[in-house]
Amino acid sequence: MTRAADVVVIGGGQAGLAAGYHLRRQNLDFVVLDAQSTPGGAWQHTWDSLHLFSPAAFSSLPGWIMPAQPRQEYPDARHLVEYLADYEQRYDLPVQRPVHARAVRRDSGRLLVETDAGDWSARAVISATGTWWRPFLPAVPGREMFAGRQLHTTGYRRPSDFTGQRVVVVGGGNSGAQIAADLALGGVDLTWVTQRPPRFLADDIDGRALFDAATARRRALDEGRTDTGGVASLGDIVAAPPVREARDSGLLKAQPMFERLVADGIRWSDGTSAPADTVVWCTGFRPALSHLAPLGLRGTRGQIATDGTRAVGEPRLHLLGYGDWTGPASATLIGVGRPARDAARAIAQLR
Repeated sequence: MTRAADVVVIGGGQAGLAAGYHLRRQNLDFVVLDAQSTPGGAWQHTWDSLHLFSPAAFSSLPGWIMPAQPRQEYPDARHLVEYLADYEQRYDLPVQRPVHARAVRRDSGRLLVETDAGDWSARAVISATGTWWRPFLPAVPGREMFAGRQLHTTGYRRPSDFTGQRVVVVGGGNSGAQIAADLALGGVDLTWVTQRPPRFLADDIDGRALFDAATARRRALDEGRTDTGGVASLGDIVAAPPVREARDSGLLKAQPMFERLVADGIRWSDGTSAPADTVVWCTGFRPALSHLAPLGLRGTRGQIATDGTRAVGEPRLHLLGYGDWTGPASATLIGVGRPARDAARAIAQLR
């Protein structure tokens, strides 16, 4: 049996919930399909010490400001998961879980969403599956020769898991810096390697300034003005309190990227080496879009061409929360609200 709705939202994390909020305001019949068994999206799977880059008031979804966390300027992931769960209940969002969307296909002027819990026929689909579920590992020589353990950001939890080990952290972004700092402050023997020297943002810059920079860049591009550079012009790493502490204590010193892995560690191009028991790859993610493959929309770098959030090749499909290519700062809590509103309004106007 195929059920019907005006809109099917695929993904029940922050982007999916923001979409639900604005679809409700447009009086549309919709359902949110979440592959997770509990609320909170990817945030329920992050490492223990993770904190947001901004205070609660600047890390909120549309309609409801996140309550402050006691004794914490920057909320931790646990607090955020609780907020997302409460947000679902507050707005009575029709989330069904666990439901895994397998494919989206064109079907007689509508879109058919095939899932492991039955199919849905929709006038429009919002894909909000994010990137956490598709970690990226670079093709570094010797990866198959390394005798130790290798894991991605998604598999890291706490320093105590690596007691007595020599750990290499690869990556010069926020995740790499935060995990390296977590391990260093936890007394783990750390080697941090980055593709280029790490660029720390000024200590007084947090997520509020990053959102403003991303928004200003998008506005400049839309108006045909000079590219401001956005967030990339400010640096790569937010100096969150633990990162700042490790950096200022001399514990967070980056080495250049190694040339290859060997059985017992890493080796640089000049022949020098370092032993390692574990390598943590903080090397980013790719958009999780395999369910959209039947639509034949994928372009360069695995992305789908969009006009705002709308897929250029399929006007009944909107993509939300994957990065700036689906709306300025749309992969952030504070940034996803506006593109979610735009997507809901565009869908309401579909005929």
